[in-house]
Amino acid sequence: MTLFHFGNCVALAYVPYAIVYKCSGLAEYSAFWKCAQAGAAYLFTQLCKMLILATFFPATEVSTGGLDVIGEFLKSTVDLADLIGLHLVMSRIAGKGQLKFMVAGLGWATAELLMTRFIPLWVGARGVEFDWKYIQMSFESNINLVHHICTAMLVWLRSRNDLQKSLMPVVMSLLALSCYRPLIVEIITHAIGLGSWTLLSFKALFTGCVGVIALQMFLGLSGQSNSNSYY
Repeated sequence: MTLFHFGNCVALAYVPYAIVYKCSGLAEYSAFWKCAQAGAAYLFTQLCKMLILATFFPATEVSTGGLDVIGEFLKSTVDLADLIGLHLVMSRIAGKGQLKFMVAGLGWATAELLMTRFIPLWVGARGVEFDWKYIQMSFESNINLVHHICTAMLVWLRSRNDLQKSLMPVVMSLLALSCYRPLIVEIITHAIGLGSWTLLSFKALFTGCVGVIALQMFLGLSGQSNSNSYY
């Protein structure tokens, strides 16, 4: 039973990544090594973020059940380094825009999955007692996959010179929401007291809304480029 539960959690967490790689066309471009390079960039970026947090934002004592909004805000601000890392990764990839942000987003999300989910699933999901938190952890990894691909898409849209100027504030706002999503989730959790499944649903809704808006802007830019010039 424990092995079956572990297999379900691993399949739920990892199989969608393989499906995205296979069905998005990345396999046809033999982009596995490029995704691996994006994953390596993720590791380097997280190392830099940890050094910055340890140096400039030391941990502070917070009362039980309290929320250090300023501290969490500063920590979320450091996540801007992820945007810089994604931009640098995409700048080194030759090809169409879709290939760039898919490689960067998928590689980034896969590296995060391996670093943050593998050991908890390996140790916890094989335990004697069944626990829903590992199923929730697997679902959250899928949400993070969409989140990182959408963030990479927004970073790519931000770098485009042919993007309508009226859409630039929308792109910047969505990038800010993507960076400060953990802070927003923490504030809402403490204010309303969301349960685990409700919190997971909120993260999915939040990511879905950002993704739909980003996708609409990408499709509009692609249609405009196809009608005016070779894209």
